[in-house]
Amino acid sequence: MLTILEAVNLSTEYLVKKGIESPRINAELLLAHVLNCSRLDLYLHFDRPLNELELIMYRELLKRRGSREPLQHIIGWVEFYGLKFKVNRDVLIPRPETELLVEEIIKDNKEVKQPAVLDIGTGSGNIAVSLAKYLNSPKMIAIDMSSKALEVAKENSLYNGVEQFIEFIQHDINLLPFPLQMKFDIIVSNPPYVSQNDYQLLQPELKVYEPRKALTDDANGLSYYRVIGSLSGTLLNPGGKLYFELGKNQYKSVKEILEENELSNIKIINDYQNIERIICGVKN
Repeated sequence: MLTILEAVNLSTEYLVKKGIESPRINAELLLAHVLNCSRLDLYLHFDRPLNELELIMYRELLKRRGSREPLQHIIGWVEFYGLKFKVNRDVLIPRPETELLVEEIIKDNKEVKQPAVLDIGTGSGNIAVSLAKYLNSPKMIAIDMSSKALEVAKENSLYNGVEQFIEFIQHDINLLPFPLQMKFDIIVSNPPYVSQNDYQLLQPELKVYEPRKALTDDANGLSYYRVIGSLSGTLLNPGGKLYFELGKNQYKSVKEILEENELSNIKIINDYQNIERIICGVKN
């Protein structure tokens, strides 16, 4: 019988051959999922032999990962901003870069009491739930065009104990009129910003397993920035802030969109790879 260490080493080699990024981490997380333990527990029990059922289950998960099914879909969840989120094929898997967006909003608005917040394209609810958890008793509205995505987001709000702060609404931001009359202190969106051309170049994990509408506008990648930017004038309170996550090399175009919609004090935040990733503008 294989020990935990032997199984992880063999699985890492297998995932390397399949072209999987971070193969060792993937191998460890999959085995931790099978054994219902943490990665740390694996290291504490490297000499423990795996029984036949555990090996069968582990091989099946490795086969799925080797076929490029996302790790997060296989184990069913992802950690984001210190919280745990359910994910499936109905929602975009939260990325570490988006944590910068949440972090910036919390930093900018930590003194604001009960801010009114609109999250456009909430997906798994990772942004809305994180802000509901760490802002000062916000009134959150989270919208998405997908009813299935909203089901996942609602589950995540319940799991993380913030359901009382968030109202979920099904709406396509491209359709007028906007379903709410209220104004907001904060509008945030991580919109579908992959261009139609770039979408064809994405890895199989994205193209096959994640919802196309959450990734691309099937145009030049700027469509949703324009729509949301144009709505910001009527949806934001004076002094209210609009936050976007950006795709690579989009900051100049999106900055122009914000300026065209009379947003000022525009700032850009770079991500861990020094790519312009977050933009914020303030309504005068």
